[in-house]
Amino acid sequence: MKISSNRWAKSAAILAVLAVVSGCGLPRSGPNKSEIFAGSVLNEGDAFIVSVNDRVTRATSVTPALGFSQQFKSAGVIGSDTIRPGDVLGLTIWENVDDGLLANQGANATVLEEVQVDGSGHIFVPYAGSIHAAGKTPEALRQIITRKLNSQTPDPQVQVRRIAGDGSTVSVSGTVGAQGIYAIERPTRTLSSMLARAGGIAVEPEIAQITVVRGTMRDTIWFEDLYDNPELDIALRGGDRVLVEADTRSFTSLGATGTQSRVPFESQALSAIEAIATVGGLQTNVADPTGVFVFRNEPAEIANSVMGRDDLVGDQRLVYVLNLTEPNGMFHARDFSIRDQDTVYVTEAPFVQWNKTISALTGSLGAVNTLSSLAGGG
Repeated sequence: MKISSNRWAKSAAILAVLAVVSGCGLPRSGPNKSEIFAGSVLNEGDAFIVSVNDRVTRATSVTPALGFSQQFKSAGVIGSDTIRPGDVLGLTIWENVDDGLLANQGANATVLEEVQVDGSGHIFVPYAGSIHAAGKTPEALRQIITRKLNSQTPDPQVQVRRIAGDGSTVSVSGTVGAQGIYAIERPTRTLSSMLARAGGIAVEPEIAQITVVRGTMRDTIWFEDLYDNPELDIALRGGDRVLVEADTRSFTSLGATGTQSRVPFESQALSAIEAIATVGGLQTNVADPTGVFVFRNEPAEIANSVMGRDDLVGDQRLVYVLNLTEPNGMFHARDFSIRDQDTVYVTEAPFVQWNKTISALTGSLGAVNTLSSLAGGG
């Protein structure tokens, strides 16, 4: 009777353990493949499940459209000697008489330092009156002043110097060597030279973006494109604002990968295989290479192209499936582009869940033996 009781207790405990293990969810990093596919539109879910192939990679290959508009690119380089409101000029006037209009007694030259060009572009010269200087070169302004003084004093000789050309400035901010406000001078009349004047960029060139704001216009380019395409080295204008910043795009890595985190882009374009490599690759003892998923909210235009439809409206939830074990699986992963806010998720291999179940049973059977021993001892 005692042996029969022990067997009954052990059998009951084993059944209880099996019931607990089957009824409770084992620890894991996320949903398995069957659970993801259960959310498909075909199963009355709200996401389209799409296997990645060559057609899909072409339809989804979209990179940020960055570049300068024609208005920026067509603007000519401004003259380095052109006088602008806010500039400071120096004037020297020689008179061909001993007792001139402007010179002190015994002197025949008059020096007017730091003549400010006002907001309307005018300066005031004694006996010549108010003169519009903005938009003129120092030589053109010299001729105007000479003509106006010529009727007041015989054969005046005039010299005009641009002491400080601060009337046309550009602000440079962001991740540069030295943020500040810089005057447009002969060496700094284009974007690349102004960036050099500000100490260059202080971020990795591969992810650096340059934004130029001019009035109501605002355009952004990649820093690397600035040197690959000379037409992007635009001429600057007074009041321009130049902002240098790192690319803000990122994707999220989850599941059986080396790192589970939010990951910033490290280049202009990022493929699925590069994204996986960036986070340390697949965990060899856990990951299922047939279950690499990319979750994305896709614009209707791309979603219709991918699904071969024309009736989808608004953003659509798409789940792209990559099977790295297929003959072309690695090529598809290399050609499939990751985009901003994507979630890259790798499922666990079925064997991992089996191992977890066995481990749970093994550990629980030890408790069963303990219970049986206690029952036998009773």
